[in-house]
Amino acid sequence: MNAGASSQPRAKKSLGQHFLKTPAISERIAALLHPSESDRIVEIGPGPGALTDQLRIFRPAQLLLIEKDDHWAAHHAALADGVPGHTVLHQDALAFDWTSLEGPWKITGNLPYNIASPLMWDIVSRTPALARAVFMIQKEVADRLRAAPGGRDYGALSVWVQSFVRVEWGFTVGPGHFAPPPKVDSAVVAFAPLARRGDFDPDALALTLRVCFQQRRKQLQSLLRKQGLAAVAEALPSLGIDPAARPETLITRQFHALSALVAAAPAR
Repeated sequence: MNAGASSQPRAKKSLGQHFLKTPAISERIAALLHPSESDRIVEIGPGPGALTDQLRIFRPAQLLLIEKDDHWAAHHAALADGVPGHTVLHQDALAFDWTSLEGPWKITGNLPYNIASPLMWDIVSRTPALARAVFMIQKEVADRLRAAPGGRDYGALSVWVQSFVRVEWGFTVGPGHFAPPPKVDSAVVAFAPLARRGDFDPDALALTLRVCFQQRRKQLQSLLRKQGLAAVAEALPSLGIDPAARPETLITRQFHALSALVAAAPAR
């Protein structure tokens, strides 16, 4: 659809809407999802339906659209009426229960910049059988997702997402492909679930990342002691971690091991 058509409402700044208007970009995003007729697909925030139209071409077994905007939810509900396997949920994707998706699902969407990080955080960790995901997000966030230890982009989001999936780089999308154009570049990334996830407690890992990255330039031993985790700080050498190291130098496996000590520490 033409996102600039006069019959359509303008994008809402409050919802972070920037509608994709270049069909070739939508085709590339859909292709990265590797869709097929046997797939069950969730699209977050379809808006005018630029990506949705491409997904429908593949005739997936189920297509679930989650749309917060009143107008576009009603628009897609009308299109889905009577179409087997097509469902529209009129709600905020942040409030969706990802644990409710039984069996393998693929998830995609042009995510609003202001909710992309918490959405991806929940999706990778809470979707029971995530088969694949492809998202268009702010390029700066995409750089953080695939960042390696030691770099300035490496942080809590990097460790968390990379603990569940392999991040695959897609391509960069300039502002001119949207209506209205955002002030920054976007990027498309794909998530391929890890065949064997590390042995860690997600709740403990989340707590550990909050502790370690709240002041990322401080030494680990200082951060841990400040949080009442002196015993964990003293045990760092047993994990092969230098107590004077900074959080951004640890690899995901080291964070998993550290989180196990944090989980076992006495209640503070």
